[in-house]
Amino acid sequence: MLKTLAEEEAARQGEQAPETKPEPEPKQEPEQEPEGEQKPQPEPAPVALTPAQAFDALYAFSAPALVRQTFLLTGRREQARESVERAFQTAWERWPEVARDRDPVGWVRATAYEYALSPWQRFRPRHRHPEPPPADPGDRTLLNTLLRLPPRHRRTLVLYDGVGLDLPETAAETEASTPTAANRLLHAREAVAGRLPALADPQMLHRRLAELASNERLRAAEPPTVRRGGERRARFRTRAAIAFTVALIGTTALTLRTAPTHYEPPVSPGQAVRGVPQRVAPGSLSDQELELRQKLREQLQDGPERLSPSLG
Repeated sequence: MLKTLAEEEAARQGEQAPETKPEPEPKQEPEQEPEGEQKPQPEPAPVALTPAQAFDALYAFSAPALVRQTFLLTGRREQARESVERAFQTAWERWPEVARDRDPVGWVRATAYEYALSPWQRFRPRHRHPEPPPADPGDRTLLNTLLRLPPRHRRTLVLYDGVGLDLPETAAETEASTPTAANRLLHAREAVAGRLPALADPQMLHRRLAELASNERLRAAEPPTVRRGGERRARFRTRAAIAFTVALIGTTALTLRTAPTHYEPPVSPGQAVRGVPQRVAPGSLSDQELELRQKLREQLQDGPERLSPSLG
């Protein structure tokens, strides 16, 4: 299987016209300029683009194609458009990193594919309602065949036979080794050829994928709209982080204020003691007890009178 893909890679490179070495031109003697003519002024250096202008140029160049490619992965027009917009919003938030990247389009494409193939998409209410299929029966059959593939096999097939990446680039973007990407690609081709034998030829498969993506009317939003959406999301996350931090600080302060400052041992539960007679309540007093109580109340509380000495 790897040998077949290697031969196909070699055929792709062989289709490119060989570069011809330019013949050396005969040296010409420098012409002497007349004394009255002035030397031409050098052209001014191109003006550097602002970040917003560079982002708008990248979006206008790659967004329509990315929406069509994402549609091949999901089969849903609105989800494809939302995935590409979310990827570009993330790119705008990290624009210094994306602008210095070797392949900015590949950076955005990988982010869009990851968002489109996220397993959380199936839990969204939009996913419960199917979208109308393509009008052409052939396109409808091909799209259903693609959606039956596992997500990793589908992504590998779209990158290699749809986008036109070579095998190492496909493996790098899918975060897999080259043999693993080759096996996924071959299994995906076998599954497609099993239902559509006419697409067993890779060239025919590439052409049909391009036609399927082009037949759908998929439009992307305007670049300023995407930039403003990304900025709103960034502000919302910043405010949410600030609110969470304030709530955490308030909760910590309240806990420190109301928490006990010393250890209080828990009170052990009471237990019944057996063998102790119960205390009997006193009854009414007898006549003698009443007489004694009255006598005690009439006596002086300070004790007997003191004896005074007499002289005589």
